[in-house]
Amino acid sequence: MIERRKTRRIYVGDVSIGDGAPVRVQSMTKTDTRNVKATVRQIKTLEKAGCEIIRVAVPDEAAAKALGEIKKMIKIPLIADIHFNYKLALEAINQGVDGLRINPGNIGAKWKVREVVNAAKDKRIPIRIGVNAGSLPKDLIEKYGGCTPQAMVEAAERHIEILEELDFHDIKVSLKASDVMKTVEAYRAFSNKYDYPLHVGITETGPVPEGVVKSSIGIGLLLLEGIGDTIRVSLTDSPQVEVNVAYEILRVTGLRQFGVDIISCPTCGRCEVNIKKMVKEVKKALSYIKQPIQVAVMGCSVNGPGEAKEADFGIAGGRRQGIVFAKGKIIKTVKENKLVDTLVEEIRKSIGTMHH
Repeated sequence: MIERRKTRRIYVGDVSIGDGAPVRVQSMTKTDTRNVKATVRQIKTLEKAGCEIIRVAVPDEAAAKALGEIKKMIKIPLIADIHFNYKLALEAINQGVDGLRINPGNIGAKWKVREVVNAAKDKRIPIRIGVNAGSLPKDLIEKYGGCTPQAMVEAAERHIEILEELDFHDIKVSLKASDVMKTVEAYRAFSNKYDYPLHVGITETGPVPEGVVKSSIGIGLLLLEGIGDTIRVSLTDSPQVEVNVAYEILRVTGLRQFGVDIISCPTCGRCEVNIKKMVKEVKKALSYIKQPIQVAVMGCSVNGPGEAKEADFGIAGGRRQGIVFAKGKIIKTVKENKLVDTLVEEIRKSIGTMHH
């Protein structure tokens, strides 16, 4: 079991974060926030995928004004991502968002910061401080001789001090870089000093598979050390893929059980059935299932049944036919072209959620 770091509890909407709450999965829309229809459509897809918190970019007033409408049509908490402009933050709060991602040190005059903080306090909205290695204050880069983890932590401290002075403590912090180890070190150092909940991610990781590998190693390392209260996988891909990968990381680290875990063999010269195609079909047919189940798709009768004994359900293919098993027991032997259908049928029967 992973011993998670003790952090203080905050709420984004009705989603609890920190202090032993499950590690939450969040994502960010890739649509133009001013386009309410497209944004809501994307968020609904993400809700289906299991996304628990969604962040949208708020580059201008039109985007800020669209937030209320978006909020009305979605189920999960909405976070407004704002840079520099305190008026956009006030408008977002006014529109009923559940959280802000804004760095108080970048808003300008003290009174502007105070206005935003007071408005957030009134509505009990948390603020996420997001430090990014790519945009650190010049004096810190000089002081530490570059964008070091220490420079990132000190940048976060500056923002935190501003909020703490105003007696604001509903804070979540992220310290992201595109360099995996730099990010990990920044989070470690921060987490040794503060008990604010942490939003963990590696920024700008790129496409699949590169981005998946970087994110998995960076986020995975931190989670295994008990660091991290919410996670986001940033990929140059659809946000749905980001959410799927995030859950996969949580599943592999043993932090959360969610949906179907497919074990399938890499296939070898012994394989006499088309595993790649079968895995694709099984994955698609079961994508709606949110309960944690393990499904094995094996290509031969040598390792297949044995390796897959632990799985809840599985198939092992042989010559033009195969076996369907559950909990290590063979249920039926069927022709190759019936294997996937029979497996899916058995799983649906047993889960009792016939998919309409």
